Formats: sequence, structure tokens, C-alpha cells
Amino acid sequence: MKILGISGWSGCGKTTLIVALIPRLQARGLTVSTLKHAHHEIDLDTQGKDTWRYREAGAQEVILATGQRWALLRELHGKPAPTLTELLSRLQPVDLALVEGWKTDAYPKLEIWRPVAARQQPRFPDDPTIIAVAGDPRFDPAQYGRPGLPVFLLTDLDGIADFVIQFAGVVAPMI
Repeated sequence: MKILGISGWSGCGKTTLIVALIPRLQARGLTVSTLKHAHHEIDLDTQGKDTWRYREAGAQEVILATGQRWALLRELHGKPAPTLTELLSRLQPVDLALVEGWKTDAYPKLEIWRPVAARQQPRFPDDPTIIAVAGDPRFDPAQYGRPGLPVFLLTDLDGIADFVIQFAGVVAPMI
């Protein structure tokens, strides 16, 4: 399974790009899973429901299953959050896992960066794990000390998908 991060500062369009890429990659025959790291507190359960009550009672793990999907909720009870590697090991085998978050971990990433609207500096000049950049407008990465780094317009979804397929090394059928 290949892993590719979609990296960038908050609000740059990471989720939007991933959502646009998934059907394009699947149409070319790839199986795709995603992982997302959130920095804020979220709860996927509803207070008062049975599964919430199980967790509140102290259950280590709770599975909720329906005819359409199932979810495993694991309580950390003060233990450290699992690493990206640990979470990836829990996925079913796929051709490609797209990762949003864990931007300081050492795995290949495509950074989204908009030089005109950027409030912060890009990561790609100093981060060798960034293997491509998608932005708007197009810019020359040589200006930032990374000549030859592939750069795509954010609107070039097919070009980005082609790059991702090449990166993944998966022979996808022609459509």
C-alpha cells in the first residue's frame, strides 16, 4: 500500500482536493482509503445513545454496525494517541492511502500552497518529504530553492490524479 499525504496550512483546500481525487483515482481502477488527523476534540457518538453509554461505562472498544457501514470507537483513557503507522496497519489493504494531517511525519506528501494568499511560508522548500505542490496560481518552485519539483494548478485534477497514479506505481486501466 502506498501512502501519500495531502499537506498544507489550515483552510488551503486539502479535504476538497482529496474528495475530488478519490473518484478520479477509483475510475482509473485504484482502491483508495483515507486517514485524517484532527487537532480539535470531536465525538462520533451521540450522548445518551447505547454506544455512548457503553463507552461512558468504561468499555475499551465499541463497534457500531448497520447494514451500510460499521465503526470501531476506541477509548484512549489517557494513553497516547496512536501513530500514523499504527493507524495505517489497521486499514484493509488498498492501492493508496491518502493522509491528511501528520504533516511533520516522514512520509511522501503533496503540499497545497497558494503563494498569493499564503499567510504562512510553504513547507516544501525545507521539507524533503514533499514530492509535489498544487497551487493557484502556478509558480516556479526554483524561486524557493526546489527546482524540478512538480507543480500543478489546483484546478488540474486530472494532472494531479495522473501524478498520484504514477507515484503509487499502480498500473491503472486506460479510460
